[in-house]
Amino acid sequence: MAMGRQAEAVSEPEAVIVTSDGNPSPALPAEVMPAGGLPGQLGDLAERARGYVEAASSANTRRAYAADWKHFSDWARRQGFATMPPDPETVGLYITALASGATSGSGTGDKKSVSTIERRLSSLAWNYAQRGGEKLDRKHRAIATVMAGIRNAHARPPRQKEAILPEDLIAMLETLDRGTLRGLRDRAMLLLGFTGALRRSEIVGLDCSSDQTEDGRGWIEIFPGKGILVTLRGKTGWREVEIGRGSADITCPVVALETWLNLARIGHGPLFRRITGQGKRVGTERLNDQEVARLVKRTALAAGVRGDLTEAERTRLFAGHSLRAGLASSAEVEERYVQKQLGHASAEMTRKYQRRRDRFRVNLTKASGL
Repeated sequence: MAMGRQAEAVSEPEAVIVTSDGNPSPALPAEVMPAGGLPGQLGDLAERARGYVEAASSANTRRAYAADWKHFSDWARRQGFATMPPDPETVGLYITALASGATSGSGTGDKKSVSTIERRLSSLAWNYAQRGGEKLDRKHRAIATVMAGIRNAHARPPRQKEAILPEDLIAMLETLDRGTLRGLRDRAMLLLGFTGALRRSEIVGLDCSSDQTEDGRGWIEIFPGKGILVTLRGKTGWREVEIGRGSADITCPVVALETWLNLARIGHGPLFRRITGQGKRVGTERLNDQEVARLVKRTALAAGVRGDLTEAERTRLFAGHSLRAGLASSAEVEERYVQKQLGHASAEMTRKYQRRRDRFRVNLTKASGL
C-alpha cells in the first residue's frame, strides 16, 4: 500500500462546535449554508437549520463522533499526514493501526475490535461529510481491502452481557437503601429498565411528560391501577412500551417510580437526576447513561450475582444491556410480545437476547426421520 498523503504543514484538526449544553455539534453542512452571510430572517432560518442538523443525531452520538475525529486527527498529526482532504490511503493506514494496536506509536496499545473499527470508519465518513468538502470513499481499495482483511483475521462472535434474571434483580434491589433518595432513585431505574427492557440511554432520557426538555428522548404516563406507558424516540421513529404493575409492591416498577417522584418532588423535566448535598438534594441535571451501567455493575457485585466468577470477570459481564437481556430471557410469554417490548424488527434479533432459550426445542434431526 502506498503511504498516506503527507502534509506539507500539518494543520490543526477542524474545531468542533460546542452547544450551550456542552455537547459537540456538527458544523452546518455546506449544502445548507449558502456562501456569504445571510441577512435578517434568512439568518434565523440558517440557525434553525443548524438546530435540525444537531437533532439528526443524539448528544451521545455527537460526543462519540467528536472523540473519534480527535483520535484520528491526533494520530495523523503524529504521522505527518494531512486530515483534509480525505485520503483513503491515510484512512487505510489508520484502521490498520487500530487493528494492530499501533495508534499510540509504540505498537503496544489496545487492539480494537472489528466492530469498534467499523464504527470509527463510519464516524470518519460522517465527519468528512459534515465538513462540506470531498466525501470519504469507503469503497476505495485502500480501505475496503484492508477492512476485509481485518474482518477475516480478527472477527469474533459478539460478546453478550450476562442477563440479570428476576432472582438476581430482587437480590440487587435489597442492596439499595430505601431510606435514601439515591436508593429510591436507583430502585426505580433498575425496575423500570428491567420491566421495560429499556436501553440505558432510554432510561435516563425519559421526562415526566411530553415536550418538557430539548434533550429528552421520551416520556412516561402513569395509569393508576394499571401501569406505565413509556413513549420513546429511537433511531427508526417512535415506539410505545407498556409496563404493568408487579405482583407485590416491593418489586413493582410503578410503585418504585411513584415513590421516587413523590419523595424527590419531581413533576417536570428529567425523570432521573443527580443527587447532591450529601444525598439530601435532588438536582436538575439529567443523569448520564453511563450511570445505569455503573449501577447494574455495582449492585450485581454487591448482591453476589454469579459469585462463581472473579470480580473482574463479573465486572465485564454486567452492564446496562443486562436488564434488557434479563426480561427477554425470563418473561414466560409468546415471543412476539417480548419482541415488541424490546422494539426489535425481527424475532431473530430478540432470540439473541434470550439467554435461557432452548435452542434445541425444534429438533430437525428427529423431524427428518433420523
